[in-house]
Amino acid sequence: MTGMTLSHPVQGAPSWAPSSPCGPGCLPVVDGPAASRLRVAVRLVGLVVVLLTTVLVGAALGVPLLRGPARDRWLRACCQAALRAVGVRLRISGGGYTDGAGVLVVANHLSWIDVLAVCAVQPVRMLAKSEVRHWPVIGGLAARTGALFVDRAGLRALPATVAATAEALRSGAAVGVFPEGTTWCGTAAGAFRRAAFQAAIDAGAQVRPVAIELRRPDGTPERSAAFVGDQALWDSLCRVLRLPALVCELTVLPAIPARSAADRRELARLAGDAVGAITGVPHAVARDRAAVRTIRVTRDAAV
Repeated sequence: MTGMTLSHPVQGAPSWAPSSPCGPGCLPVVDGPAASRLRVAVRLVGLVVVLLTTVLVGAALGVPLLRGPARDRWLRACCQAALRAVGVRLRISGGGYTDGAGVLVVANHLSWIDVLAVCAVQPVRMLAKSEVRHWPVIGGLAARTGALFVDRAGLRALPATVAATAEALRSGAAVGVFPEGTTWCGTAAGAFRRAAFQAAIDAGAQVRPVAIELRRPDGTPERSAAFVGDQALWDSLCRVLRLPALVCELTVLPAIPARSAADRRELARLAGDAVGAITGVPHAVARDRAAVRTIRVTRDAAV
């Protein structure tokens, strides 16, 4: 791809509802080699097979009723197989999330790929928006794995969500959350919202930051794989399927004890700083309203 300059809009004053200024304009035009139609078809069929196997075989074996290592191995294998099917190679560094104690796993959010990648390391109970419950196949799987669904239409349900998350952490569960609340393109990132961190404080649990990066095999960032703006899930999936190859790098960082922070704001900042140190993209707790409205991002010939 030839060198190019992209304009990335900067979000204005933050509101209580998660939002991102990222959209199709943040994504580079894919003008390089693409996967052949045959490879795209094979990947799509492979994904369908994995999903059907996960649902049908899982139900036959009673996987939702399994406990401990057997359940974890099954769920990890399903997530890893789904990533391989769509042409995503997962690289993991840093080990697992926990050895049995409750932990809040927090990660930056770029794409639907993130959910599979996070659970491919060690199954977690994801904190997901309520709409996910009604997604075909994915919603059923999320419910079976103990996902905690969040109603983002208002603030009334927030205390109950925090309480449910804290209770899950006290029970020894690993709970996964994307504190930005929505996806960003990777050139910029959102603030880590603080509600989930309050659950970690209430439960006296640790917070495990996880940095996610989407790259080409040569190590250069691959922004084309981000799932942003008004993209439909199908459109984003097809965009990923057409990429020649994609690497998802997941870095599990040292845990942060909730008691090490003065409050949830500081705990969110510590986690955001840890993730940003790996990705090179800061997660500010609050944006400066007087900031310049546009960031000029210059790409070299390799991007």
